Amino acid sequence: MISYLGLFGLMAGLLPGRVLAQGLGEVSGTLLDQRTRQPLPFANVVLLRLSDSTLAANTQTTENGSFALNNLALGRYVVRAEALGYQVVRRSATLEAATPVVRLGEWLALPTVVQLGNVVVQGEKAAVVNELGKITLNVDKDLTSAGGTAADVLQKVPSVAVDDNGQISLRGNASVTLYLDGRPAPPNLRLDQLPASRLETIEIITNPGAQYAAQGTGGIINLVQRKQDKPGWNGDALVTIGTRDKYTASLSGNRQVGKLNLSGSADGLSNRFYGSSSLRQVATVNGRSIRTDQTGTSTRLQTNHSLRLGVEYTFSDEQRVSLTAQYYAQDFRTTQNFATQLAQDSYPSYLLRNQNAEADNLYGSRFSGTYRRTWAAAPGRALTISTSYYLDGGTVMPQQRVLEGPAGYPLGARQQLLDVTIQMPSVQVDYVHPLDKQRRWEAGVKTDALVTAGTSDYGVQSTPGGEFVRQDAGSYRYTYRQLIPQAYGAYQHKSEAWEYQAGLRAEFTGLSAQVLPTGSAHQRILNVFPSATVARTLPHDQRLQLSYSRRVNRPNFLQIIPLPIYSDARNYVVGNTDLRPEYVHVGELGHQLTWRAMTLSTTLFGRFASQSIQSLRTIDTVATRRSGQPDFITRTSYANFGRTASYGVELSLTQSVTKWWKLTANGSYYRNQVASFTTDGTRAGFTGSAYLLNQFSPTKTLALQLSGHYRAPLVVPQGRILSVYGVDVALRQRLFHDRAALTLRVSDVFNTRRQYTQLAADGLVTDIRTKYETHVGYLGFSWFLGTRKAASTIEDQPQGDKGGIGG
Repeated sequence: MISYLGLFGLMAGLLPGRVLAQGLGEVSGTLLDQRTRQPLPFANVVLLRLSDSTLAANTQTTENGSFALNNLALGRYVVRAEALGYQVVRRSATLEAATPVVRLGEWLALPTVVQLGNVVVQGEKAAVVNELGKITLNVDKDLTSAGGTAADVLQKVPSVAVDDNGQISLRGNASVTLYLDGRPAPPNLRLDQLPASRLETIEIITNPGAQYAAQGTGGIINLVQRKQDKPGWNGDALVTIGTRDKYTASLSGNRQVGKLNLSGSADGLSNRFYGSSSLRQVATVNGRSIRTDQTGTSTRLQTNHSLRLGVEYTFSDEQRVSLTAQYYAQDFRTTQNFATQLAQDSYPSYLLRNQNAEADNLYGSRFSGTYRRTWAAAPGRALTISTSYYLDGGTVMPQQRVLEGPAGYPLGARQQLLDVTIQMPSVQVDYVHPLDKQRRWEAGVKTDALVTAGTSDYGVQSTPGGEFVRQDAGSYRYTYRQLIPQAYGAYQHKSEAWEYQAGLRAEFTGLSAQVLPTGSAHQRILNVFPSATVARTLPHDQRLQLSYSRRVNRPNFLQIIPLPIYSDARNYVVGNTDLRPEYVHVGELGHQLTWRAMTLSTTLFGRFASQSIQSLRTIDTVATRRSGQPDFITRTSYANFGRTASYGVELSLTQSVTKWWKLTANGSYYRNQVASFTTDGTRAGFTGSAYLLNQFSPTKTLALQLSGHYRAPLVVPQGRILSVYGVDVALRQRLFHDRAALTLRVSDVFNTRRQYTQLAADGLVTDIRTKYETHVGYLGFSWFLGTRKAASTIEDQPQGDKGGIGG
């Protein structure tokens, strides 16, 4: 049995009192905002020797703004604190034998203000903040997001791509875990239906540690919704209109009285998009060559409504509790009119005219609560208990209708009615305990659950205008249950110039799925996921960091359950009950340099996966034979095969070119290698992306942004996805002494963004071209209530929630 007295004795030997007894010193204090007296967390604090300005020690402020530097040799120093968006503050400190401890107390910092004649540039956070292992995009500061959605904003993040179906990929990897306010997002969350005006920041963590869930071999993307917590009455109203029937409106505000803060927001979005597409497929069926050419136009109408209410009560400086409730409703309707030309050997070609329609009616309720306990006597010590419950449901109804065809071809319509309900409860406990000023350990437990049940009814309309008759063949009922209990532990040690962190996470996956009448799937898997980070602070504001983690990509329930979902009468997607998780090793080596008005980040990265989950498109010979029609039916499913790898370099540069022009450039170049489905080897190629953002402040009240994005061609197991590029421009004019702002935005100025995919399999060649409406103009008007005001520039925008994510 461990002796508690011995344990306490060991801890006492590590406390600063013993260090000071050896003739070493300590500097401590608390960094606050001079205007609001609020703490400034995660600010960099460095200690420089007065004689030669060399680095003696460094640290970061905790969530309550406090910091401490110890194990210091006696002498004269300069203490420098630097918080993003605030003026650098300096204090002198002299450590002598008689006074080895210097307590600076409350240390106040002012937001950055630079006077340029009649132009005042006041800055807080940049539109894109690059840190080693993490990228933060401050949505409010990105003018080109006005009137857009979360999918539009993510296109600006380095190495991130979002296709027309809302699928996210990071550095070519589609296994990205999506979080909403620090918790796993519901499976049916659509980025193209989440208004950008609802978001405060987007955080991209490319190589998460043990504190984060191991799910997602491509990393974590956390969407942080706006939070109102200023004293008194505050809020804002926003209305945006876009060309060709696009409208967005939002209202948000808060009321803080003493220890109680009430907040709320309401959002509405109605967008109509027009597009065109073409699908060419050449297949060999029973020795015959068949070609289909589909061309057509489409209209998408999406309507969203959401209401979010929050309450936070601060019992004391050490305890607070917050509750949030949110309700949303989404209506997504797509209509596609297209012509299908069929041609085959020994048969004359003929033409079909078809119409596809899909109606999605989705709703959801989300509840979350957090209790946080800190200890003023032990800075850094914290206990956080959080819970959440998501209830999402709705109906999805794709429909295919044959309007015209050759003589003898049956006319009519087919319909699939999907009814689904998803429940996601989650409970999490995290504890952080500092051992001394340099060392700490943290641990946590969490349980995530997902329960969903639904039906898929297949109906046929034999006569135009008639009723859809349910067909037993093709109709299904399904249930899916998944439980993932998790636990982690991590240790961190900071010295004068080094920082070490190591952790281990254990996760158990238990799932049960059944689809009647086709089949079932069961999995019971226990895994451990190690992670480690070593960082070195170098002279002249440089930092070098090496990190490693093992991660997993669990297939989602639609990839597992054998439930066919039809995109049209000739193409469908179905899950695979034998699908297993994919495992990956991720490594990164990063370097960051800050020099005057420039920040340069360079990252070498590698990702090596086994048992890779691949999407495959093939001919369904059985369905083709049973259809009785002179064409073919394709089947898209998933399988584990081969190994994938991607490795390369990522660069990020932030540079103030002049006092009125700031430049942000991001780029990546890497080799992407996947297992080939058509040969015994692999498919590989070099690819990458580039993003350039120019921010101008030509006058006191006018801000301008000009940005461009390019993504190079990318190989996939059956082919490749061609390049995508575009240019956006936006400007904001402040009005009425900063009580209002007018924003004008034009997306895809040259109308160049389109999707082009080339695929090949045994007996099947597919070319898919899609062009949705991306060349759109938006005009937005914002009115600020209470103490909130319009930003003086792009940089000066409301700050988001200072909380992070974990578990």
